[in-house]
Amino acid sequence: MDHNERLTRQMDFCREVDKEKEVFRQSFLCSGNRRENDAEHAWHMALMALVLEEYSNEEVDLLKVISMLLIHDIVEIDAGDTYAYDLEAIKSQEEREKKAADRIFGILPDDQRDRMMDLFHEFEAAETPEAKFAKALDNVQPVMLNDASGGKDWREKGISLSRAIERQSRTAKGSKILWEEVSKPMLQKNIDLGNIIGDASLDEI
Repeated sequence: MDHNERLTRQMDFCREVDKEKEVFRQSFLCSGNRRENDAEHAWHMALMALVLEEYSNEEVDLLKVISMLLIHDIVEIDAGDTYAYDLEAIKSQEEREKKAADRIFGILPDDQRDRMMDLFHEFEAAETPEAKFAKALDNVQPVMLNDASGGKDWREKGISLSRAIERQSRTAKGSKILWEEVSKPMLQKNIDLGNIIGDASLDEI
């Protein structure tokens, strides 16, 4: 592949991922004025990784963590945002996202395609220190937004703690401190306020 073809494919990818700005998530901004989009979500977590790295359970390669966070939801350009508590949509999520990853990362030159795919799969597997910490941030950020916006999304959807427990178990695997000192108190606060249905115990996580 010559220089011109390589650059063309890289620029095609850069234009394609602009579409991530149009994929809206369920979480509201802290202000509660509107829902955030995927690009805002990725940017916010990348910045959080830069600020909160010291709270990872294990030492991590920060550039890898940030890279995972920036690319992990690009597949939603095709696959759409899968709401964490939509059990029916979750059934087809893996298949939809795999197809999307093949198409979108496939726009890039082969070496960069493979790098992006490796990061995407590492994040999804959540086995390395970097992936565990990235997953923790992917859990903490929406809890923070939900809390700051007055529990708006939890309240609208009628979310119960029992539905949140499985997802939140990932937080402590990447950062015990962020779980114990950030997410857990915020969840308890919103149970107390009636924004989350307290049908379980946070001690179960």
